[in-house]
Amino acid sequence: MLALTHEQKMALYRDGFVKIPGVIPQVMIDEALKTINASFGDRGIDPEELPAYRARTYCPEVTGAPEITGLISNTPAWNLIESLLGEGNVSKPKSAQIAVRFPSRIDPPPEPHPHLDGMYSPNNGVPEGTIQNFTMLVGVYLSEVNRPYAGNFTVWPGTHHIYEQYFREHGPEALLQGMPPVKLPEPVQLLVKPGDVVLAHYQLAHGSAINVAPHPRYALYFRFKHRNHDSDWKARMTDIWMDWPGMQSILASVAS
Repeated sequence: MLALTHEQKMALYRDGFVKIPGVIPQVMIDEALKTINASFGDRGIDPEELPAYRARTYCPEVTGAPEITGLISNTPAWNLIESLLGEGNVSKPKSAQIAVRFPSRIDPPPEPHPHLDGMYSPNNGVPEGTIQNFTMLVGVYLSEVNRPYAGNFTVWPGTHHIYEQYFREHGPEALLQGMPPVKLPEPVQLLVKPGDVVLAHYQLAHGSAINVAPHPRYALYFRFKHRNHDSDWKARMTDIWMDWPGMQSILASVAS
């Protein structure tokens, strides 16, 4: 079974994310792109729905298509996920977020803005007054992103540790008041190729850079929740590796 190396796990521990190149075969990338683009061609984009599409997903009618979910379920990506969260601890995906970043003419491009998933906003479907956290965010990239400000998945490395300490001091419910007022490190706009996969801790601050490149950027995002998560969702925000059995050896080595 494919699993992360010690070095990759150390990067995940330190930074809150790790990029694994070339996990998804090109033939499966092509089928996913055809499924998405056929949806655009058949249905178009309703301008009134754009805010919801940007916040939730484009092409909602195909988010559960096998050409989409199979990029996780039928590839080594699933082995990577189980190697971290434990075999049988998460369910295979039933759908994905289809995230497309179309080109923009804004010049100069604004800086990316960090967020955590599961926070209420008017268009993302999260009920106001709730926090819908989970365990792992997985990005599957269908486009090459070889320059900054091309719709890059953007991360603030190490913020999962910063927020863990903040929630220990202020309580997880503090997230209902907005993003924690803490000093953040410099953001990193990731460069990726089709077939690359990024595994990220839920509690890592992340966002998306604006796309001033000439082509749309296509990506899929999958969210995984450990089977024990809902027994105490707050505990997972103050003990961020409790549902990651594949990381326990790293924790032990760091503590020693």
